[in-house]
Amino acid sequence: MKKFIRIGIVAVAMLSIAACGGGGGDSRTIFVAQILSDQPIDGDIAFNPVSQTFTITNGPDTLFFGIDDLNPNLPEYRAFLDFPLDGSTGEDIVPADAVIVSAKLELFINEVSFATVVPAWLDLVSYPVSGLGPQDFDSPPLVSRPLDFFRSDQGNFVSIDVTNLMREAQRLALSDFQVRFLIDLAVSDVGFVGIEDRPSITLTAPLLTVEYE
Repeated sequence: MKKFIRIGIVAVAMLSIAACGGGGGDSRTIFVAQILSDQPIDGDIAFNPVSQTFTITNGPDTLFFGIDDLNPNLPEYRAFLDFPLDGSTGEDIVPADAVIVSAKLELFINEVSFATVVPAWLDLVSYPVSGLGPQDFDSPPLVSRPLDFFRSDQGNFVSIDVTNLMREAQRLALSDFQVRFLIDLAVSDVGFVGIEDRPSITLTAPLLTVEYE
């Protein structure tokens, strides 16, 4: 279904620009790429602070980040998403020389077992497509931005502006746009945020939309 939505968006964008171009002003051509995450490469990592061990789950149907308050050791989870930019998964391509106009992530949130407001961080990262490793849990972010999730997000889509992260990925010539979600550890409440990531249901799969010229 998102394939048809994608075609429609591109058509609308091109028609809008063609209509504006006749006025003799700035007639930039804006292209739109929509890329579903590469679910087998997505995953989450849980760190157990008592045993000092990591549990890595690649390709789950739900990615978790936050604190598991049902485990007495209170392990912390961080979630990772991978969006290939080179068309290697059959999705749209963002050319290496593209100038990024805007970018956003659309996620379906299927769990918020947390406070009313969940302060979090979204990091641009780089990790191997062969799979996550313990080193990726706390690897230095390439660039970060704060964001909030809400209890009311459960069962709904959220849209996140990632323009600055996408511009940095493009500047670094990354072949994949990879991000990491983690809670702000300054919060006192514990719980999970769950991101739905079922490849057989593309309507709710994580989606990256990039406008470029």
